[in-house]
Amino acid sequence: MKIFDSHAHYFDERLEKEYKGGAEALLRSIMPDPVDKIVNVGTNCDTSRAAIAQAARHAGMYATVGIHPEDCHFLTDPDAALAELRALLGTAQTRARDKIVAIGEIGLDYHWQSYDNGHIPMNKSKQAYFFRAQMSLAEALGMPVVIHDREAHGDCFETVLAYPNVRGVFHSYSGSAEMARELVRRGWYVSFAGPLTFKNAERVREAARAVSRDRLLVETDAPYMAPHPMRGQMNHSGLLVHTLAVLAEIWDCTPEEAAAITAKNAEMLFQIG
Repeated sequence: MKIFDSHAHYFDERLEKEYKGGAEALLRSIMPDPVDKIVNVGTNCDTSRAAIAQAARHAGMYATVGIHPEDCHFLTDPDAALAELRALLGTAQTRARDKIVAIGEIGLDYHWQSYDNGHIPMNKSKQAYFFRAQMSLAEALGMPVVIHDREAHGDCFETVLAYPNVRGVFHSYSGSAEMARELVRRGWYVSFAGPLTFKNAERVREAARAVSRDRLLVETDAPYMAPHPMRGQMNHSGLLVHTLAVLAEIWDCTPEEAAAITAKNAEMLFQIG
């Protein structure tokens, strides 16, 4: 089995605290077998730089750069932050050198009402500003995007519809089967993480059934959202075997076949040969 984890955060401090030897030791233990490729997803300019640096150290790892809807609340100068992001993206040549394959993680998150222990209130208009600015940047550069959509399904869907030339993936999908079908119809990919395996997540499995095999990705969102039976523990790409096993049941195929199909889809989206 060759696994492609389409969304993880290996710069996360939790990995350094909870895994002996930190992220680098963990990655050496799971790559290249059974994990063949990983997309390491940035959430602000600092973590995007960290994702690029880690990708340089691992042949099968790639990076994205972007400003997450939660992270945008801590930025006091949006235009300066976006200019910094644009500089990170550089040219087509530097993106190839840095193994940058998408803009992300971007989107909307209406789950939290405040941040930093309640000191910073959630600001929908600020999230929308960053989301649209990064969608415009993706359109200008011809790059795919990685969408974060948490309890903001309608607004996320309306935003991506406003950029018909941009395509990408809705990561750790939690929307309806109907929205998933419409996204696929419009050329988008849909990715599923550990919640696909949760016993009480039939709605997530229904959405997965609605996605055609050529448009479905799998991910960990490591170090978060570990699949059953590891739920509540630190997640990593090696645990994706549990998510693939459930997907294989949905598709009536083997986990190896599910891994091969989803890997091919991820390679197509991120243009990885």
